[in-house]
Amino acid sequence: MIFAITCIDRPDASGVRAATRPAHLEYLKSLGKTLVVAGPFLADDGATPTGSLLLVEAADKATAQAIAAGDPYAAAGLFASVTVQPYRLVFLNPPAA
Repeated sequence: MIFAITCIDRPDASGVRAATRPAHLEYLKSLGKTLVVAGPFLADDGATPTGSLLLVEAADKATAQAIAAGDPYAAAGLFASVTVQPYRLVFLNPPAA
């Protein structure tokens, strides 16, 4: 089953995000095919990260929550909130090659 992991940054944590980004990217790479898609939410300026969205394939919600908790961003205290909920992929429209 796919789970959506929605993470909202603490307003005062941009330095935490920058410092932890290399470890976060390595963690995402380590998830292999478990990771469906991942990327940041952005502020209205289109550049400043304000959170993260991950879609992961997991057997159950507890496993998806463990994936969320294992993210170096989470361990560093970047997020004000994290939600994990089941997600159904209905339509996939990949960008043109």
